[in-house]
Amino acid sequence: MVAAGLEPVPDPSGLFIGDRRPGIPGSIVTPALEGHRPLLVEVQTLVASSQLPQPRRSCQGLDSGRLALLLAVLERRAGIRIQQLDVYANAVGGVKVVEPGADLAICLALASAVAGVPIPASMVACGEVGLGGEIRQVGRIERRVAEAARLGFSTAVVPRSAPDTDANIELLRVPSLAAAIELLGLH
Repeated sequence: MVAAGLEPVPDPSGLFIGDRRPGIPGSIVTPALEGHRPLLVEVQTLVASSQLPQPRRSCQGLDSGRLALLLAVLERRAGIRIQQLDVYANAVGGVKVVEPGADLAICLALASAVAGVPIPASMVACGEVGLGGEIRQVGRIERRVAEAARLGFSTAVVPRSAPDTDANIELLRVPSLAAAIELLGLH
């Protein structure tokens, strides 16, 4: 807001990913939808060994019930041993991401944090994770991927069924969470 009233933010996606630090395990960008507009949001996760009988689960800007579901899928369908770890997850910048299109990014960030292996900074991920570990299509994926390409991302991990796009970005199509984790060397 300025003296003359409200002023539009010219590039909201750039606002939320501008201060990213590449090379840190547990971090990836996802093209989430805010209404009908794609908004690139960084998802950060951290895991630590727990001394508690019930490990801590904490999230900011993400749905806690969805996080619990994704942790179970990671453990049972992708073989990521996370049950005895404290888990912290955050959507950076105070953004609330409640749509399932961020599932794949959250899971890859968690797998990266557990493995201690960073995800390439030029990569985004988008897709819904089903209870069977399958990666499902999400709405407006072409617009999401185009927004990522516009901001300089070169690779997108997407569901196998994702349509082709005219955007200048490589699509890595994956059928399952386990396949995505293996593809990125996070196991």
